[in-house]
Amino acid sequence: MTPATAEHQRWMAALASAGEQVLADAWRRLDPAPAYRLLRPVEIGMAMLRGRIGGSGAPFNLGEATMTRAAVALPTGERGFAYLLGRRPREAELAAAFHALLQRPEHRAAVETMLLRPAEAARIRREAAERAAAATTRVDFSALVRGDG
Repeated sequence: MTPATAEHQRWMAALASAGEQVLADAWRRLDPAPAYRLLRPVEIGMAMLRGRIGGSGAPFNLGEATMTRAAVALPTGERGFAYLLGRRPREAELAAAFHALLQRPEHRAAVETMLLRPAEAARIRREAAERAAAATTRVDFSALVRGDG
């Protein structure tokens, strides 16, 4: 994977986890808010989720999930994309607009500071809280003793 691809993946992950309110607040703080156009209408559809037992077993269809996707273009030609789980058209549109803005050097530092870093920090805190909550339900099967002795 190239560094540019890794950077785009980081941007898209942060934008997808930011939430509509955070994206909308950040968009309002842009002065002036850049113009963009939708490349196609925001779409809501389904995606097939695939799984593997143990992470390495044979793949199987786990089920379907609703997805929203958006694609926008800035007047300067940069294109932004967003793919989000659920039915979230405005959030996907804003995430795609920020993805396009991040490709403009004059906007990158501001968007990193006011949106990406806080969104990544919030995601890390959320994941840590989820891990801590799951850890309280952990069962240590090695401590169990067979009763046939």
